[in-house]
Amino acid sequence: MIPSHFPKQVQLVDVGPRDGLQNEGRPVDAADKIELVHRLQAAGLQQIEVTSFVSPKWVPQMGDNAEVMAGLQRREGVRYSVLTPNMKGFEGALAAKADEVVIFAAASEAFSQRNINCSIADSIERFRPVVEAARAAGMRVRAAVSCALGCPYQGEVSIDAVDDVAQRLLDIGSHHIGIADTIGVGTAGRVKLVMERVLRHVPIYELSGHFHDTYGQALTNIYGCLELGIHTFDASVAGLGGCPYAKGATGNVATEDVVYLLHGLGITTGIDLDKLVDAADYISGVLGRKPVSRVSNALLAKRAHPTI
Repeated sequence: MIPSHFPKQVQLVDVGPRDGLQNEGRPVDAADKIELVHRLQAAGLQQIEVTSFVSPKWVPQMGDNAEVMAGLQRREGVRYSVLTPNMKGFEGALAAKADEVVIFAAASEAFSQRNINCSIADSIERFRPVVEAARAAGMRVRAAVSCALGCPYQGEVSIDAVDDVAQRLLDIGSHHIGIADTIGVGTAGRVKLVMERVLRHVPIYELSGHFHDTYGQALTNIYGCLELGIHTFDASVAGLGGCPYAKGATGNVATEDVVYLLHGLGITTGIDLDKLVDAADYISGVLGRKPVSRVSNALLAKRAHPTI
């Protein structure tokens, strides 16, 4: 039975094809990326972060962005989003007929300087023309506040800093704000304090959580958000991903693990867990390793030995 203050339905955004695969040490063929997206939408995912339109000099794993977008067999009701760090990236996203662009700004000044070589304020101003162009083209803008629970360079990040960046991203026209624990150091109490503050300015239907599982806290953090009524979360099929700026940081929480939790609570997701595990098994086979997801590994083992 769902606790009365929990959402009855949750929307998951699978960021595995973009945020996950861009952290792989070797490139993944465009055909395999396309197949992964097709498997995710067949499993019921309605929001998929497909790729990023960034310079292949900096992110060679996403150099096939246009090819991947062109190869999709799109389903009605599915939103296909792409990361766009600048106007050149936006032009690529527009040409590829993306439904949504994703931008990001760090809540940590140290991370912003080390990652993109500019201040937080300057980084947000760089996104202003991207947001204006996207809105003019009828595209949604999803903004992420990275390092919201901690920074690999400065350590603790204040709630005031997170709230300030979220407000600035709203002020330039972003539709949606995602609070991202980029290095996976957050715990439920702190996460709830951050979310409660940001909810003063962001409607609950336009706020989401993005949790990495470095310290094994991601599902607990999601549960804390559910207690506040938050009902949108990023997750990554098979637990793909990582953070190149934080040693030991793992990928986003695995989509399969989140779905198992939500279904166990009686919360609707619209996702077929068995088909999702098939997608995780597929991309893990491409990468030559087991899924990070505990749920996928458990269900795959059960399939292999159904009588045990």
